[in-house]
Amino acid sequence: MSRAALLISALTACIFSGSIAANDWLRSIPDFELSDQNGITHSLESFSDRDFIVLYVQGVGCPIARIATPSYRDVRAEFSEKNVEFLMFNSNIQDNPARIAKEAKEFKIDFPILKDTNQELAKALGVERTAEVFIVNPTTKDVLYRGPINDQLGYETQRNHANSHFLKDSLNTVLEGGIVNIEDIPDSKGCLVAIF
Repeated sequence: MSRAALLISALTACIFSGSIAANDWLRSIPDFELSDQNGITHSLESFSDRDFIVLYVQGVGCPIARIATPSYRDVRAEFSEKNVEFLMFNSNIQDNPARIAKEAKEFKIDFPILKDTNQELAKALGVERTAEVFIVNPTTKDVLYRGPINDQLGYETQRNHANSHFLKDSLNTVLEGGIVNIEDIPDSKGCLVAIF
């Protein structure tokens, strides 16, 4: 093979592998049937009448997840007239339903927190940290957004106000039939979720 052909082959491999890396977040959500902190069972099918569902990764004792909850609540309030369901889920092995219920009561978390006991959701979605959010189409099962709520929180930093509203902007985009450019979205900051 000529030197030019080898170079073209190497460049093609780099471009191809780069496109995989850039799109490896694109996933679909599996069917699920999970109980929340109040013992109520939720399934993906039960949200089939919704245009979208938003899932927030919660973890007991995680300060970033706690601090970001009011921002998540604000987004829910802003989209209250839209056909969107807002949920949380907890995939931490050490967080049993009793601990989750205690945390929800103590920090006034008024979202259903689904206990992902076998980490099926976390594995399917590629969850790594708490305070990350996902926008899902419950009919097609496509994950349309993955990232932080906004840019207010970082490690050892916290702004008084967010400058970028990633979740809100992404919801507006998908509700208008658009596609979120994930390359514009930074990584989420949160506590590590140990996946087994």
